Amino acid sequence: MTRHRLLCLGGARSGKSRYAQQRAEAAVGAPVFIATAQAFDDEMHARIARHRADRDARWDCIEAPLALAPTIDALSGQGKVVLVDCLTLWLSNLVLADRPIEAEMSSLTQAMDRFDGTIILVANEVGWGIVPDNALARRFRDHAGRLNQAMATICDEVTLIVAGLPLCLK
Repeated sequence: MTRHRLLCLGGARSGKSRYAQQRAEAAVGAPVFIATAQAFDDEMHARIARHRADRDARWDCIEAPLALAPTIDALSGQGKVVLVDCLTLWLSNLVLADRPIEAEMSSLTQAMDRFDGTIILVANEVGWGIVPDNALARRFRDHAGRLNQAMATICDEVTLIVAGLPLCLK
């Protein structure tokens, strides 16, 4: 089995999901989309519907708003190309559910280390803006930065997407 781990970072609407999907479709293996988003309002329902419409019938989809590491473990070694979109929403779900962030990040890192196959992660780069004005937002931003750093360390390839253009960081 070929083992490859790619992290696609970018800002909102940067083209990172499109880039990650194109990379997954070009890879060898049946594509599986792990969705971390939860639709709590009409706008998010529409956003999720647009993402679904962008994927053709060869894609399987698994919803894992919280249980990301076990989902990745379950797919390891199956010859699948796994696309996780996105780590930032997963982190948001963990924060809102008052889950132990460091333990969850550690579990994800371990699952990524064990994963045998191709896996592509999508995450927002949230640290380029101003310092948030409230403690929750600052805590989220700090967790997101640490999560992105941890994933960049263990991924074979890291690509930053800006205005739809990929920039290879690693």
